Amino acid sequence: MSDDGELWRRAREGEPECFGVLFDRHAEAVRGFCARRSGSLDAADDLVSIVFLEAWRRRGDVELVDGNALPWLYGIARRTLQNRWRTALRHRRALDRLPPPAPSPDHADEVAHRLDDERELAHLREALQRLRPADRDVLVLCVWQGLTYAEAAVALGVPVGTVRSRLARARARLGAETLLTQQLETP
Repeated sequence: MSDDGELWRRAREGEPECFGVLFDRHAEAVRGFCARRSGSLDAADDLVSIVFLEAWRRRGDVELVDGNALPWLYGIARRTLQNRWRTALRHRRALDRLPPPAPSPDHADEVAHRLDDERELAHLREALQRLRPADRDVLVLCVWQGLTYAEAAVALGVPVGTVRSRLARARARLGAETLLTQQLETP
C-alpha cells in the first residue's frame, strides 16, 4: 500500500481514485476531531465533507509529516471549524441587532374587549328599542351611517324638517343614556 505522499502525487497527476484512498484512510480520524471540537456528530459529518473538498482544492499545497497527510488535514479541519464558528457568531450578532419582535396581543385582553363590546351592544339595543321606529331609523341613518339630513330625508321619503325633529326627539329620549350620548355625533 502506498504512503500518503505517493497517493497525493498520483491524485495531483490525474488519478482521483488515489484521493478516494486518502479519504478512506483519514476520514474517520478527521470526523472524530471535528466531532470533539464541534460537539455534534451531524456537524462533524458536514465538516468532513468540507475538509476533504478543501483538501482536494488545495491538493498541490499538501504538507506531509513523515509521509503522513493527517496533520495537514487536521489543520484544514481546524480552520474550517474556525470559519464555521465565525460565521455562526456573525449570524448571532446580526440577529441581536434586529429589533425585538412586537409583542403579540394577549388573548385574554381580546376576549375581555369582545365581552365589553357585547355588553355595550346589548345596552345599545335596549336603548334603541325604547325609541319609536321612525326616530330609530333617523338616528341610525344620520349618526351611524353618516347621512346628511337631506340624504336621510330622501332615504326615508320625508321632508328635511321631519328628519331634524325626529333626530332631536331621539337624542332627547336617549339623553340619559351616557353610552349613546358619547357615541352620537351631530351630522
